[in-house]
Amino acid sequence: MTASPLTRLAETIILLDGWRAAILALLIGALTALGLAPYHLWPIIFVTLPVLVWLLDGAVPPAGSDGIFSVFRRYWPAFRVGWLFGMGYFLAGMWWVGKAFLVDADEFVWLLPVAVLALPAGLALFYGFAAMLARLAWREGWARLVGLACAFAIAEWLRATVLTGLPWNTLGMIAMPSPVFMQSAGLMGLYGVTFFTVFVAASPAIFAPTAGAGHSRSRRMRRVLVAALMLLLAHIGYGFAVLSNAGTETRDDMVVRIVQPNLLQSEKWVKENEVEIMQRYFVLSNADRGPAYSSAASFTHIVWPESAFPFILTQRRDVLADIAELLPASTVLLTGAMRLENAPDRPDGRRVFNALYAIDGDGEIAAAYDKTRLVPFGEFLPFQSFLEDLGLQQLTQLRGGFARGSRRSTIAFAATPAFLPLICYEIIYSGAVLGEGVEPQWIVNVTNDAWFGNTAGPYQHAHQARIRAVEEGLPLVRAANSGISMIVDAHGRVQAELALGERGVVDGALPAAAAPTLFSRVGTLPVIGFVCLLLMLLIVLHRRDIRRL
Repeated sequence: MTASPLTRLAETIILLDGWRAAILALLIGALTALGLAPYHLWPIIFVTLPVLVWLLDGAVPPAGSDGIFSVFRRYWPAFRVGWLFGMGYFLAGMWWVGKAFLVDADEFVWLLPVAVLALPAGLALFYGFAAMLARLAWREGWARLVGLACAFAIAEWLRATVLTGLPWNTLGMIAMPSPVFMQSAGLMGLYGVTFFTVFVAASPAIFAPTAGAGHSRSRRMRRVLVAALMLLLAHIGYGFAVLSNAGTETRDDMVVRIVQPNLLQSEKWVKENEVEIMQRYFVLSNADRGPAYSSAASFTHIVWPESAFPFILTQRRDVLADIAELLPASTVLLTGAMRLENAPDRPDGRRVFNALYAIDGDGEIAAAYDKTRLVPFGEFLPFQSFLEDLGLQQLTQLRGGFARGSRRSTIAFAATPAFLPLICYEIIYSGAVLGEGVEPQWIVNVTNDAWFGNTAGPYQHAHQARIRAVEEGLPLVRAANSGISMIVDAHGRVQAELALGERGVVDGALPAAAAPTLFSRVGTLPVIGFVCLLLMLLIVLHRRDIRRL
């Protein structure tokens, strides 16, 4: 029987080795990043992931792999393919991180190559591990696709968990470019979607040459492709079903204004700019935008972005007085700010937190939340004191780095419904955003993406924030210094937004919370437990196959 073109292509890729296989792995990783925001070319994964499978088909153990280093030698070819794929993916998807090192170029430009290359190389280790783990369970036909899906789901969860974790651009996000595609996250969360994404997208790899031929093989291939197609249609169909039954209700007691000042990061901390910066906030907060939103009095809540003040707010009673004058008695200001705390145990006698304040109409700080997940090398240094003694510092250039908040908790006071405060990239951690306290009715995310300019980074950040809203079934209010600021309902639909790089405000009523999602009730562990058990079963079957040889 004549082989199909796909089968011949698969055979060619399987037989690649050396630098040709390495370049192809890097290339398909980079192309996979086109599925991420702002491009959302998600069909690309139906090309790149099958090629990844075929490269792993060819990643066979080298001859003479017995002995003390047998395990390392046996799975090194698979690890190499996975790492190269990850390197291409993270380099193409996160190159914009280097933009932050150009804000204070005199201090940090020498670190630019390290940041742009070392971060992808480190994150790619998890994809190398996923490929190696998949090879442990590699079996002919569809089973290897399931094993690869299990391995990537586990690796992505570990990437969010190990050390401080950095789950940026998890593969499952590619399968959720719009609200119709996002609703499955409310059932199984990001890692469950990642499992099905890898399996479905890799399904064309079933055309690889395998033992057996004729009608039985054709039937097996058709079954795999039909199963993948049914899962894809179920993913989309479920989204349509949820959205068709989802209302557009808003809360009568909540009208929000988000202020997007669009301040350049290089100018924000210049002392001479303090008056102009604060004036921009006050003017925008009180701007007249028609009968419904004529002034600050039109809103129950005004939201400013992360680190809105270029100084310690509690040391400036004059600014607090100005805020009291701005705010009507019934309006609350939610704003990012640095919070200072005395710390006799520290050399400088103080501890600085990246915080969110709730300020009432009297200009009093009614509640506060301290960020619990800090950005490595941005807000703190690993081995802070040692590296500072060597002359290194994090991007914020705060001596000693920011202190970590002790716990994540909701905020509830007066007439303000309980909300979940999340500062900057705290919102990217699937299944790990809810905190202690009263069950929240909405999410407030304050951030400053001006570090990254007009790149893909702010779009990716906003996309992840929308997915969190769907997972938790909660509306989202997002205030970003330079964008993208937005009001999002509990199904990920943007109700109002301001584009990246614009100055202005976002006004609107707060959407109502949805019923608690399955994922918000059970969390991540059931999904991870399931894929771990499934992978263990495949490993056992793989070992049984080896013993039969």
